[in-house]
Amino acid sequence: MNDLLSLAGNTPLARITVPLPHAHGGFWAKLEGLGVGGMKARAAVSMLTAARARGELAPGAPVVESTSGTLGIGLAFAGQCLGHPVVLVVDDELEPGMRALLRAYGVRLEIVDRPHPQGGWQRARLERVREVLERTPGAYWPDQYNNPDNPGGYASLARELAERLEHADVLVCSVGTGGHSAGVFRGLRRYWPGLRLVGVDTVGSTVFGQPARLRIMRGLGSSIHPRNVAYELFDEVHWLGPTEVVDACRRLARGSFVTGGWSTGAVARVAAWTARREPGATVVAIFPDGPDRYLGSIFDDDYCRDRGLLERPHDQPVEIAHPRAVEVSGWARCRTVADPLLAEVPA
Repeated sequence: MNDLLSLAGNTPLARITVPLPHAHGGFWAKLEGLGVGGMKARAAVSMLTAARARGELAPGAPVVESTSGTLGIGLAFAGQCLGHPVVLVVDDELEPGMRALLRAYGVRLEIVDRPHPQGGWQRARLERVREVLERTPGAYWPDQYNNPDNPGGYASLARELAERLEHADVLVCSVGTGGHSAGVFRGLRRYWPGLRLVGVDTVGSTVFGQPARLRIMRGLGSSIHPRNVAYELFDEVHWLGPTEVVDACRRLARGSFVTGGWSTGAVARVAAWTARREPGATVVAIFPDGPDRYLGSIFDDDYCRDRGLLERPHDQPVEIAHPRAVEVSGWARCRTVADPLLAEVPA
């Protein structure tokens, strides 16, 4: 099964010029959703192979992890390649199609049926992970949020970009665990020392210091503070609401045939805004996923209409001075980025 490992990565790079919503000079998008096992197959393989090398993951031992879906596909791939059964803790919000796909890949699902009162679905899943580990001798928990082998898995993505592009000025990445933003940026900065990093988060996420709220968008943002988020690398951060993201995903689908889910739409909107604001700059965006798992949400008119997601979105961000200066409810931008657990609260 190790031959499967050679199928990971080597995803296409596309030039995106569709207005989002305004015309712009275009940006490059790495289409990770077209890779075998998805973008997070890179992180999953990295985490499991490193754990095996250190003796933390015994041959054939089970792997247990929390996921909102995307890492689950990557772990299913890595588990098959390396010979490990995979147990995934998911929640009731996970789409039926994704549940069926994960089970088809041989994954056992543990489904959490209610969010934690303070930490939401994410904390509820993590608490179940600990319960599963207690009753599963020899099981290994990759802990994607805090495992340095997570960003380490994206060195290959950085190399692929450097091989295709002569230069880049700005890298735009969504942020959840912080893995791919840190891994790709560190890899690319060796080639282009002046590269700048723009983070994309969702309203209701605590990653960059906003208060935690229930979030519609999955796979983007967090209700905890992952240690893999390299705050010192970011030049600015944007928060987007689901209305802006639905609009971007649908514009991408109609105008370029290249689209995806929440993270992809959010990154695309910010990358297009950056390309419009900085004519002549080479802007690179990572599209983490494709559209398939979002047919019942982003691309479903009834779903979006019931939640008010077809209303006219903001076409530019509101500027805020500090991540904790004001709670944002839609697209906002801040050029002050610091670890929210260390930064002082503004007066």
